[in-house]
Amino acid sequence: MLPGIDGFEVCRRIRATNSRIGIIMLTARSQEMDKVTGLMTGADDYVTKPFSPAELTARVDALVRRSGGEEPPQVTGELSQPPFLLNTRNRTLEKNGQRIKLTQVEYSIMRVFMENPGKALSREEILDMVWGRDYFGELKIVDVNIRRLRLKIEDNVQNPAYITTVWGYGYKWGL
Repeated sequence: MLPGIDGFEVCRRIRATNSRIGIIMLTARSQEMDKVTGLMTGADDYVTKPFSPAELTARVDALVRRSGGEEPPQVTGELSQPPFLLNTRNRTLEKNGQRIKLTQVEYSIMRVFMENPGKALSREEILDMVWGRDYFGELKIVDVNIRRLRLKIEDNVQNPAYITTVWGYGYKWGL
């Protein structure tokens, strides 16, 4: 459904010039014949919409393993700071072995904190690391998402033990 050329032809052309490059087709076409055609034209995998970011990440990781390529350096597997375990491959968080459902923004905030234990992070730093430097919204979005995250991970929201406030500055992962 690309303009002017279909994905099958794009796949054929890529495969004709490079037989080793990994190709994952992401498409809304979910008929069995479309899948077979995609794989027969040279795709290594065929993923239909809707799909989750965790599924796509796992499929990319599997393709990288099969192709003999190296994993990207940012894929580290797990960050463990008891009682928390953050799995960076499937983007999940567990506390004492129990999965905590997070939004993508909450996951990103947790990852920033767990990669910077004990470091005071300003609201601006958190905003840049989670939303990106090009974000032009309110700085208060950090506070709103920290509050939501605390509701999910803290034992006592009134006296947070994990995400502590650094008054007038920002927050820190306070384990």
